[in-house]
Amino acid sequence: MPRLELCAALMGARLHSKVLQSLTLKFNESVFWCDSTIVLGWLSMTPSNLKPFVRHRISEIQDIVGGDCWRYVPSAENPADLVSRGLSADKLAHSSLWWSGPQFLQQDQSIWPQFPRSHDKSTLPETVRIFHVNVDGENVISTLFNRCSNFNALQRIVAFMSRFLKNCKLQNQNRTFGPLTTCELNNSLNLILKICQQESFPEEYNLLTSGKLLPPKNKLLSLSPFLDDNKIIRVGGRLHSSFYDYNVKHPVLLCSSNRICNLIFQMFHHKLFHAGPQLLLASIRHHYWPIGGRNLARKTTHQCVKCSRIKANTIQPIMGNLPVQRLHLEFPFLDTGVDYAGPIMIADRKGRGCRLVKSFICVFVCLATRAVHLELVSDMTKEAFLAALNRFIARRGKPRHIFSDNGSTFVGAFNELAQLLAQDLDLNRIDPGITFSFIPAYTPHFGGLWESAVKSTKYHLKRILSLTYLTFEEMATCLIQIESILNSRPLTPISSDPSDLTPLTPAHFLIGRSLLTLPHPQVTRASVSSLQRFQRIEYLKQHFWNRFSNEYVLWLQEKSKWHRSTREELKEGALVVIKDMTSPPLMWLMGRVIRVLPGSDGVARVADIRTRKGVLRRAFKTICPLPLQ
Repeated sequence: MPRLELCAALMGARLHSKVLQSLTLKFNESVFWCDSTIVLGWLSMTPSNLKPFVRHRISEIQDIVGGDCWRYVPSAENPADLVSRGLSADKLAHSSLWWSGPQFLQQDQSIWPQFPRSHDKSTLPETVRIFHVNVDGENVISTLFNRCSNFNALQRIVAFMSRFLKNCKLQNQNRTFGPLTTCELNNSLNLILKICQQESFPEEYNLLTSGKLLPPKNKLLSLSPFLDDNKIIRVGGRLHSSFYDYNVKHPVLLCSSNRICNLIFQMFHHKLFHAGPQLLLASIRHHYWPIGGRNLARKTTHQCVKCSRIKANTIQPIMGNLPVQRLHLEFPFLDTGVDYAGPIMIADRKGRGCRLVKSFICVFVCLATRAVHLELVSDMTKEAFLAALNRFIARRGKPRHIFSDNGSTFVGAFNELAQLLAQDLDLNRIDPGITFSFIPAYTPHFGGLWESAVKSTKYHLKRILSLTYLTFEEMATCLIQIESILNSRPLTPISSDPSDLTPLTPAHFLIGRSLLTLPHPQVTRASVSSLQRFQRIEYLKQHFWNRFSNEYVLWLQEKSKWHRSTREELKEGALVVIKDMTSPPLMWLMGRVIRVLPGSDGVARVADIRTRKGVLRRAFKTICPLPLQ
């Protein structure tokens, strides 16, 4: 209810401002009346002491009409109550309160109703409580521990605070000015260490201060602790007769769970040029003896951003399920993956004095049968790829779906096809029924099938060509022979039983037999000989499909690698580094994950990351999580 009355007061202030803008008359004074003591109390307060909902509206009312022109009216004398509470028409017609207003308006302002003094503004709702806390010097220093992230800066801040307190107690001629001295820095260090030990070991510090012995089962008893001249706990140990420095023989005792100990480890880690945990702990023990220091040294090294960027431990999710295009066979090359291999050098003509030019291999792979189709192209332009695609369609048939990476060649070809289809031009040259799909950026493992085909093609080329440079026609002939070899590879393990069927190869789905075997008639059952010719072809087709589903598909059930996720699942809001092989690790982009995209199996492998270059979509294989969140 107080909020509704506040909104009514705001509406009245806005209406007053609108009327003044519409009329040419000028008023010397405007008075606003309200029967809500809560709203009047809010209007007399500073808006910063109120909660957001009330603060915004009170600020607007004070900006429009001010807060001093609001007066209190009792509910019995408020004409607005006649409407809000309801009044019959015959009573309203004879109501002097409605037609003439309250009677006190005809009298002097000194006798107008006043705001009830019994209301305390501090008890009003929607107010913000302000606490005033008095702290002593040591508590002020302890609050700096959680606000400062650099030990050297903290030491200098404490030194300046100590100098200020000392100067306040001295006369002008004896005060200290200028840069900090070594003595002041040492005193501030001793003060910080003393407060740190009082927080970490309060019971032990009180016992040692009072000159008492530690309990028999105390955790510090094996270190023989004692207080030095600066009231700092040091390790007694057994090196008192050694020739080492005093800090090495009796290091300062610290607890690894304290904030100061964390800052000291971070300072030494940077001072030692990002040393590893062993060197870090060994160097710190020349000055301090941290309890649980080995774990803290590992934690400090692990949480260092630069060390994490250099190590570049990416996330590797578990191997996903095979897509439906790998498991469903209708026709060869109906679902096709494409990639480029090369460049390879070819001779522009035969004989001596020939010039070497670059050429590339366009690799088409059937996702279901793993059949390979190779095309030699002269460059990586979209026009050359569209020409190779036309040759592929003329020999293998139109594909339904083409998968590729985000290469500019494939993206340009896709845009070219989309533009042709949109303008309805030259549809006879390009079939409109092809759908392009691109894998995420910088994720070659998403296209492992065509990457494997590229590797196999290069395997044979390196052994055939050696240092020989072929012409374009000779290279095209060589690639076709390599294509036949790749299409004759068995898809399933070869049996040692001579009576078993011939191993299934991609060529069986192309021509009905392996490309490397001599043609021979099919061995069929007696019932097959009576079939007609087209029925026999359909029978052979079904035979290969049965072998594909019974032998090859079941062989794909096993996960060859990535049996489990190497790291925990990446969550939204995590700080990551994007791995880029074209730049050094310290130049990699940093970003924060804003969304993860789970796959069909519920495992996320791709995420959207906000960086200084905008929002980028990257696979987990290229993301290095950072320990700082």
